[in-house]
Amino acid sequence: MTKKQRAEKVCQLLKTEYPEAVCQLNADTPFQLLVATRLSAQCTDARVNLVTPALFKKYPTENELAEAEIEDVEKLIHSCGFYHGKARDLVGMAKAVRDVHGGILPDTIEELTTLPGVGRKTANLIVGDVYKKPAVVADTHVIRITNLLGLVSGTKDPKKVEEELKKILPPDESNDFCHRIVLHGRAVCIARRPKCAECVLGDICKNRPNK
Repeated sequence: MTKKQRAEKVCQLLKTEYPEAVCQLNADTPFQLLVATRLSAQCTDARVNLVTPALFKKYPTENELAEAEIEDVEKLIHSCGFYHGKARDLVGMAKAVRDVHGGILPDTIEELTTLPGVGRKTANLIVGDVYKKPAVVADTHVIRITNLLGLVSGTKDPKKVEEELKKILPPDESNDFCHRIVLHGRAVCIARRPKCAECVLGDICKNRPNK
């Protein structure tokens, strides 16, 4: 079985197991999704979803957030960790979206990664979820599990994982594939206590015990 065939099989199995492939971050607008994704770095989605209601109530759009005092934003996002840098980035990205892009999020990886605090993972999420273009969000779950499955060649570098997966994933499945891998990583393929006996990917996983 080639990597491409393996990837297609994984997509099929995950689609059956997790038919609803959605981002776990709560947001009402594309800009709010950008903010929530930046907050999710080194933080759980569940924690971010507890923090963003108050943040978005006070600063619902890039216009309000661009005028915010960084210290006030820090207080609102404190529990997400790394709040000094995150607050600075949130205000900076709000200003860039408002002043450089006319209030519209860019739709390319290249443009999005010029925004403060926006790396390829965040940019791919926006491109995929907002603009519905093929994208690969190489987060920790995707990196770990695609290595276990033998879909990528033993690399933990997010950009390399992204590039390798783009070569083998069906373009129209790549966005949902990443969301489903995250769900699978949280429910079954848990890093320190994987439930291999319950895994729908067991027959094609190269690292299943006793295989």
